[in-house]
Amino acid sequence: MQLALAMVSLVVVVTVVAGLAGRVGASPPLVLVLVGVVGAYLPFVPDVRLDPELVLVGLLPPLLYATSIRTSLVDIRADRRAIGLLSVGAVIFSTVAVALVAYAVVPGGFTLAAAFALGAVVAPPDAVAATAVARRVGMPRRLVSLLEGESLLNDATALVALNTARLAMAASVSLLVVVRDFATAALGGLLTGLVVAVVFARVRRVVDNPVIDTVLSLLAPFVAYLAAEAVHGSGVLAVVLTGVVLAHRSHLLQSGASRLAEASNWRTVQFLLENSVFLLIGLQLPFVLSQARAQVADGRLALVCATVLLAVLVARPVYVFAAVVVFRLLARRFDVEAWSWPYATVVSWAGMRGVVTLAAAFSLPESTPQRGVLLLAAFVVVVGTLLLQGLTLPALVRRMGLPAPDAAEDALQRAALLTEVASAGQARLEAERAQNDPQDVVDQLTERSRRRADSAWERLGRANSEYEPPTATYVRLRLAMLQAERLAVVRARDEGRYDNDVLRSVQAVVDIEESLLDRTEVQSERLSDRLTAVSGGAGCDHLREAPVGVRPRTPQGCEGCLEEGSTWVHLRLCLACGRVGCCDSSARRHADAHYAETGHPVMRSFEPHEAWRWCYVDELLG
Repeated sequence: MQLALAMVSLVVVVTVVAGLAGRVGASPPLVLVLVGVVGAYLPFVPDVRLDPELVLVGLLPPLLYATSIRTSLVDIRADRRAIGLLSVGAVIFSTVAVALVAYAVVPGGFTLAAAFALGAVVAPPDAVAATAVARRVGMPRRLVSLLEGESLLNDATALVALNTARLAMAASVSLLVVVRDFATAALGGLLTGLVVAVVFARVRRVVDNPVIDTVLSLLAPFVAYLAAEAVHGSGVLAVVLTGVVLAHRSHLLQSGASRLAEASNWRTVQFLLENSVFLLIGLQLPFVLSQARAQVADGRLALVCATVLLAVLVARPVYVFAAVVVFRLLARRFDVEAWSWPYATVVSWAGMRGVVTLAAAFSLPESTPQRGVLLLAAFVVVVGTLLLQGLTLPALVRRMGLPAPDAAEDALQRAALLTEVASAGQARLEAERAQNDPQDVVDQLTERSRRRADSAWERLGRANSEYEPPTATYVRLRLAMLQAERLAVVRARDEGRYDNDVLRSVQAVVDIEESLLDRTEVQSERLSDRLTAVSGGAGCDHLREAPVGVRPRTPQGCEGCLEEGSTWVHLRLCLACGRVGCCDSSARRHADAHYAETGHPVMRSFEPHEAWRWCYVDELLG
C-alpha cells in the first residue's frame, strides 16, 4: 500500500510541477530537480535511493527509444559528421579534461583510474535535458536535431569509457584494450540494433492490430538493450538504431491507426519517465551529501565540486571552438563544412547533464576511492549545468540572433506539401478507377482530397476575424453537429434503449470523425503578417526568371469575380500579366483557370504581407 501511495504521489507531483513550469515558461527539468531537493528534507517524504540498474535498464532504454522514433534518419545522415564529433570526440575530450582536474584536487588516495571514471560519468550531455531546453527556447530545427543526435549517441561513448575506467581500478588496462572494448561495444550495439530492427519489422508486417503493435513497440527498446548487453555491445546504440530504423520504415510496417497509437502512447510514457527522473535526482541529495561529508571536510568538498563543475563547463566550449577553428583551416582542402560562430557558441553551451550522469555515478563499485565525493560531484554537475546553462541558454540564443522556427513558414510549407500529396492521391485515383465506378463517388474522393490542401492555403490569408474561410466554417459547424450527435448517444445510453457494444461502436464513429477535423482552421491567428518570400524552388527556372511583382490589373479584387459578381476567399497575382485571380478555396478558382487558359507559370499571393510564389508547372514553392 505504501508503494502504491508513493507511486501515485510521484505521478501527481510530476504532472502538477511539470505542467505549471511549462505554463510559466520555466524549465521543467530544473524545477523538478529543485522540488526534489526541497522534498528530500521534508519529514513526510520517504528516503528514496536511485537504483542504477533501474535507471540504466528500466528507464534509459524507453527514454532513448521515445526520442529516437521522433528523430529523422535523414537529419542524422545530413549531420553525421558533426554528431560524431560531438558524441565521440567531445565526450572523450571532456572525460580526459575532467579526469586530470579531478585527480589534482580530490584528496585522500584518489587514483587516476577513479578520476577517469568521474570524467566518464559527467561527460555526456543528457538527451532529455537538451531536447527540453532546446525546444523551449526556440532554437533552429537543425540545431535541435544536432543536439538530439548527439545526446542519443554520446551515452554509449561515456558508458564504454566508464567500463574501461572500472576495469582499470581493478587491474592495469592498455590502450589496445581500450580500443578493443570501444570497437566491440560500437559494432556489437550497431549489429544488435540492426538485427532487432529487422526482426521487429518482419513481425510488424503481419500485425494489423494496434494493441499488439503497441505491445511490440513497448518491448522493442528493452529487447534491443538487453540483447546488445548480452554480447558486450552498447545497449544505447542498439536502442537508438532500432528506434530510428523502425520509425524510418513505419509507413511500410504499420497501419495509420498503429502509428497514431504508438505516438500517443510514447508521448505519455516519455512525459512521465523523463520528468520523474529529474524529480528522483533531486531526492538523492541527502544520501549523496552524507556519504561525501563522511569522507572529506566541507570546505575541501565545496572546492572539489566547484572545480569539477567548472571543468565540465569549460571543456565543451574549448573542444567545440577548437574543432571549428581546425575545420575552417582545412575546409578548402577536405571539403568540411564548418559551423558558423553563432551555432558553435550555442552548441558549446548546450551541455546540460541529467539522469545518465547520476545513474552512472551510482553504478561505481563501493570500493571506488572517494566514492561519496564522486557522487556529490556528479550531483553538483547535474544541478549546476541545469541551473547555469539551462537558465542562460535562452538569452544566449537570442544574443546570437539564431532564428526560431517560424509558424508562418511552417504553414506555408505544409500547404505546399499537402498540395503535392493531394496531386499524388488524385493521380492514383485516376489510375485505379474502373469505367463502371460511379462518377459521384470519384467526385467525392477528389473533393475530399482537394479540400484538405485548400484548407491549408486558406490559413495563409486573412484571419477569421476578418473573413472566415469555407473550411473553417465547415469545421465550426461540423463540431457543433458532432456535439449534438454525441449527446444523442448519451441520451440513448441513459435510457437503456440500445446494447452497450452498439453504443460504444457509434460513439467511436463520432470520436474518430472529430479527431480527423483540423481544429487549426478555426484559429484566429493571422499567419499572413509574418509570411514573406521563402527558400525553395531552387531547381525551377520559372521561379528564378519570374519578377518579384507586377502591377495588378484589378487591385481591388479578383478580375473574374468582379466581372461575374461573385465573391472570393483569397487572391493570387499572375506574375506574367498582372491578372488578379481567386484561390482554389474560392468557388470560381479564377487563378487556376487563368493558368489553364494562358500557361503563365508563376503566381504570387496577393494577400497583405505575403510574398510567397507558386510555380504551376513544377508545383514548387518559392
